[in-house]
Amino acid sequence: MALSFLTPKPDSGLGNIRTSPGDPSRNIDWVLLTVQGLLTVIGCFVIYSASWTQVEDDPFSFVNRQVVFAIAACVVMFVVMSIDYGWFKEKAMVMYVATVALLLLLLIMGFAQGLSRISFDLGPINFQPAELAKFTTLIALASYLADERSDEVSYPRFLGGLILVGIPAVLVIAQPDLGSASVIVTIAMGVLLVAGAKGKYIALISILSLSTVAATFAGGFVNRYQVTRLRVFFGQDVNEDSIYQVRNAIRAVGTGRITGKGWLQGPLTNGGDVPVMWADFPFAAVGEQFGLVGCAVLLALFVIALMRIWRIATLSRDLLGTYLCAGVFTMLLWQVFQNVGMTLGIMPVTGLPMPFISYGGSSLLTYFAMFGIVQSVHMRRMR
Repeated sequence: MALSFLTPKPDSGLGNIRTSPGDPSRNIDWVLLTVQGLLTVIGCFVIYSASWTQVEDDPFSFVNRQVVFAIAACVVMFVVMSIDYGWFKEKAMVMYVATVALLLLLLIMGFAQGLSRISFDLGPINFQPAELAKFTTLIALASYLADERSDEVSYPRFLGGLILVGIPAVLVIAQPDLGSASVIVTIAMGVLLVAGAKGKYIALISILSLSTVAATFAGGFVNRYQVTRLRVFFGQDVNEDSIYQVRNAIRAVGTGRITGKGWLQGPLTNGGDVPVMWADFPFAAVGEQFGLVGCAVLLALFVIALMRIWRIATLSRDLLGTYLCAGVFTMLLWQVFQNVGMTLGIMPVTGLPMPFISYGGSSLLTYFAMFGIVQSVHMRRMR
């Protein structure tokens, strides 16, 4: 009797390839995944270099937590990647309504306590609904616009999209978290531009956003430090304490020169001269320790990531995938520009983190989920 394991199996017609070329597992964008991993690792080194002298009892405190956040973010990303992005369209409104409910709950809790709250305190971690809003608003807007198969966004469809974006954006502004609100608006602009919205529609969003922010400032709904940051940017507040953080951040980048002073050798970075550098001004730490070369390498990695996302958007099998990638593209571009800009003094300080580099679990989870969506689009482009 012939042994079963010696019996030849039927030829699939694919030789040694056991799966079809269209199988999602064979279509991961490894370049994008590698760049994302490099940015995350660089972020951990930057966080350690900017925080190890600030925590006496445990110099690894911040970086250890960031590593834990990164591991959790990887799990989230691979779960998102494993799901067909079309599934998110089916659940878009459920996720959107849940996010709006969380934003409202946070706002109510803040009013009840007489405090400004941007996060829920969950013991060892702080959960920021504004970060979740970036993800769910993108899903809701892209799903809504993808239902209209045309080369141009109609006015009724534009108004519907404006409402979808406006509700979470206004709730985030009311926290107040102007930085996160700007990201939500930027995501909307990117998606609408790719969807074919007219220039006057984009101009209307810009005017409404600026008017809302102006009304927030005029109504006294923002914190004193946010007003001070804006005054510093426009040169109306030259108080030494007010300009201390930005001035030293600029000095850190400038004194790094071409090759920098070496890892853990930056006087301003290690001396705590830029408060909360590991969260708000990591680019200054890169500039001082690794100089122009280090800054150029870091920005080059972001450029590669943007190019890969744009490529995936053009390869998408449908409009939904294209719109999702467009939103992630504009979100990444805006946050990198804003964070670098505020470090160099050409943009107001908003507290927006540098993606993958700044310390923070909510931001890291959001970006890994966003990149998971992009990978999902790429993995299923041949179906």
